[in-house]
Amino acid sequence: MKQVDLFLAFFRVGMLGYGGGPSSIPLVHKEVVERYKWMNEDDFADVLALGNTLPGPIATKMAGYIGYRVAGIIGMMNAVFATITPTIILMIILLTSLSSFKNLPWVSGMTKAVVPVVGVMLATLTWDFFKKSRNTLGIRNACLIVGASFVLLEVFHFHPAILIGALLLFALVRKDKTRKGNENVEKGGGL
Repeated sequence: MKQVDLFLAFFRVGMLGYGGGPSSIPLVHKEVVERYKWMNEDDFADVLALGNTLPGPIATKMAGYIGYRVAGIIGMMNAVFATITPTIILMIILLTSLSSFKNLPWVSGMTKAVVPVVGVMLATLTWDFFKKSRNTLGIRNACLIVGASFVLLEVFHFHPAILIGALLLFALVRKDKTRKGNENVEKGGGL
C-alpha cells in the first residue's frame, strides 16, 4: 500500500505541477506533510534546502529522497518514475497539439494565467516557512536572514545554491559551537 500511496502522491505532483519545480514544491508539501504525514515541517524544510543546493530538477530530487525515506530503493524509483511519467506523457501529447494552436488567444491566455497562481502558491509556502523560522529563530533573526537573502539574491545576483550552502554551513558551525559551549558548562567550565 505504501508503494501505491507513493506513486499516487508523486503522480499528482507530476500532473499538477504545471510550470516546473517551483510550482511543484507546494504540491509535494501538501502530499508529503499534510496528506500522508511522511515528514514534518522541519524535515520537509531540510529536504527542500538540500534539494536546492544540488543540481537538477527539484521535483525529482525531492521525490527520490522522500521515496527512499518512506520505502527504500524501490520507493525511490517508484516516486521518481511517478514524478516524470506525467511530464513525458504530456510533452508528447500536449506539445505536439499545442504547437499547432499556439497562436490562438485562448492558448496564450491559458499559459499566462498560470503564472499568478504559481506565485500565490509559492507566497503561501514562503509565509509558512517564515512563520516557522520566526518561532525558532525569533522575529529579529528571521527578518535579518530574509532581508539579507533578498539583497544577496536580487541586488548582488548570488546563486540560491551558494546562499543556501552558506546558511547550512553557518548553522552547522554555530550548532557545533553551541554544543561545545553547553559541554563546558556541564563540566563546570565557562563559556
